Amino acid sequence: MDYEYAVKISRLVKTFNKKEVIRYCNMAVPKGRVYGLLGVNGAGKTTILKMLIGLLHPTAGHIKIFGKDIHENKKYILRNVGSIIETPIFYEHLSATENLEIHLSYMGIQDIDIKKTLEIVGLNEIGNQPVSQFSLGMRQRLGIARAIIHRPKLLILDEPINGLDPVGIREIRELFLYLVKEYGITIIVSSHILSEIEQISDVVGIIADGSVIKEIELSTNKNEIADGLEEYFVNIVKGGMKQNV
Repeated sequence: MDYEYAVKISRLVKTFNKKEVIRYCNMAVPKGRVYGLLGVNGAGKTTILKMLIGLLHPTAGHIKIFGKDIHENKKYILRNVGSIIETPIFYEHLSATENLEIHLSYMGIQDIDIKKTLEIVGLNEIGNQPVSQFSLGMRQRLGIARAIIHRPKLLILDEPINGLDPVGIREIRELFLYLVKEYGITIIVSSHILSEIEQISDVVGIIADGSVIKEIELSTNKNEIADGLEEYFVNIVKGGMKQNV
């Protein structure tokens, strides 16, 4: 069955201690595109991403990934999703290659070129160096390697450029665009760095107070963001918050 959207969220609700953190949220991520999720701290970005990969269960609403309901097809869907949510955790005494070997074994996947994946993320010259000696930026690269090593159809990344220097940020940006072009991977990326979201995203979703209040296709709405994404974002968020007061 064909599907237009890699991810479709409908009237999603998540409550913690009887408080609605996500409130009747709708979200549509076109397949084969980069979707940037923007929101202030506490807006609900990470909560939504955790529900997409099954770490949290919705209180109400529906999530469809690849046209399939996540609860009815969770095993299939998660085998086709890669993610980094919060700080990646590794076996500190093992090398990057050994960490990826364990990950693949856990997933039951064989015949994957680990060396090629490490080359893609810029970790091709680290030898047997243990992860305990990695910089924060190197750890982030390894997290991305682990997320893409099985060539997922959907890649979900929460603040993926944390700890990277400007050169590293550019390299990761180019990597994301390469993955979309060469493998047709759909990417959902959240970040507080608006300039990066503006450079890599095809579509931007703006979340405020637990709901996506605006989705905009950047290439076809240049006049709407003529003053820059930052100005547009601030105006939309302020307007959305006023409506919820």
